[in-house]
Amino acid sequence: MPRMKRLDLPGVAQHVVQRGNDRQACFFREVDYVRYLQDLREAAIRFECRVHAYVLMTNHVHLLVTPHGAGAVSRMMQALGRRYVRYINDSVGRTGTLWEGRYKASLVEDQHYLMTCYRYIELNPVRAGMVAEPADYRWSSYRANGLGQHDPLVNPHECYLRIADHASERCALYRELVSQTISDDDLEAIRRYAQRQRALGSDKFQAQIEQQLKRRAGLGRPGRPAKKKVL
Repeated sequence: MPRMKRLDLPGVAQHVVQRGNDRQACFFREVDYVRYLQDLREAAIRFECRVHAYVLMTNHVHLLVTPHGAGAVSRMMQALGRRYVRYINDSVGRTGTLWEGRYKASLVEDQHYLMTCYRYIELNPVRAGMVAEPADYRWSSYRANGLGQHDPLVNPHECYLRIADHASERCALYRELVSQTISDDDLEAIRRYAQRQRALGSDKFQAQIEQQLKRRAGLGRPGRPAKKKVL
């Protein structure tokens, strides 16, 4: 069965998810997180991708990225994957693959959907019970987006910048936004669209993506297509 081609458009944000093989760890020591972020930053610069939000969990990674050109996210992830896997295998004495197949990615519409994805990503450690507050987790973009701390990897999305004109006010309003509960429907939608690699957003947004790419952007009906009746 052929692999599903990802939806990809320059200038449209993508929620990227990559998991460790068989849900096993992909970070083993503190230095591994540091190395991954360094490699990600170099790959993002090289392939002209803007990273807006990220979280590195023990056995998976979430990124919110906008590519400048078509195929840029794929090239970034391939280069990052090869470099980081080689580093891990050499440093901890392992062999073979580290990741669970290809990464997953969904396009994300601006405004509500994109800002909810920001929050979803940075709240992962809280949902996992690893920390009480997102600021307590070191390996995410929350301290940059919520506290204004410098992070050379983070490049704010225009929707984030429109929260407020001044950085201090923007951070305060973003912290308030993150403190609000993400609905179960939004949580489920983010997960399903990433897993199915579709376009997370309104019907209008999905229709625009379908018009440009000539491919289905929504989830559609579950199961097999209905058979046509023979007249």
